Amino acid sequence: MLSSLNLSTGLRLAIRARFGWLSGSSLLVLALAAFLAAQFSGRHPATVALDIGLSVIRLLLPLVLVLMTQELLSREFDRRYFLNTLSYPQPRHRLLLSRFIAVSSLTLGLLLALSGALAMLVWLVGRSYAQGTPVALDHHYLITITLMGVDLLVLTAVATLLAVVASTPSFVLIGTFGFMLVARSFGAIVDLLTRNTSVVSDAEGYRTGIGFLTYLLPDLGALDVRMVTLYGKMDLLPPDWPLLVLSSLTYMAGLLALAVRALNRKRFA
Repeated sequence: MLSSLNLSTGLRLAIRARFGWLSGSSLLVLALAAFLAAQFSGRHPATVALDIGLSVIRLLLPLVLVLMTQELLSREFDRRYFLNTLSYPQPRHRLLLSRFIAVSSLTLGLLLALSGALAMLVWLVGRSYAQGTPVALDHHYLITITLMGVDLLVLTAVATLLAVVASTPSFVLIGTFGFMLVARSFGAIVDLLTRNTSVVSDAEGYRTGIGFLTYLLPDLGALDVRMVTLYGKMDLLPPDWPLLVLSSLTYMAGLLALAVRALNRKRFA
């Protein structure tokens, strides 16, 4: 009863925080970016539109989830709403998990809406020009969007943890985007240093140092499998993708456990 009440409260707070406006703006930016990108490609407009559209989604949705987390959790402590929320006879973790579910539901719902709009736009672009290698908007596209959703769940868990431990809401934005940039890029950097040792003078030292991050962070860059839908080849899917998904979801669960522990130990003035 109280969990559903917390969830519905979180959804109402998100709507009041102009989630609808953020969704509409994201859809407009996505449509403009994908359409304009297609106009600058003479031979593969659908492929370019899909590629740019997926990049825009991977950039906009983390911003939306951070803003929603700030509103549903950081503002809860900053404006001292917890004096009312935590007065109910319920454990603190219910509040945290219900807000996490609210942010995740809104983010994944927006992901489905944006990916559907992008698929429609790419289909329309593809009708005007027959490519030699058409994009695959079938199960290949669904796999790409699903793994993108796993990426967003991990980022939502990071933002949730930071909202509990951070003293200012702005740190949630800085910390989440910093985590995102490192987790999405270190795998590609390690691969580059492995294949091309002439990039830097001490490639082995750099590779060893950056490779240490594999023990601390999930490889979110490996979850970007857009090549599968861009070229319609399942062979481009990483062979260890089940392990990638499982490790990412396990990491998300670990972050939520840390957030629950931090909230339980948090002392409110």
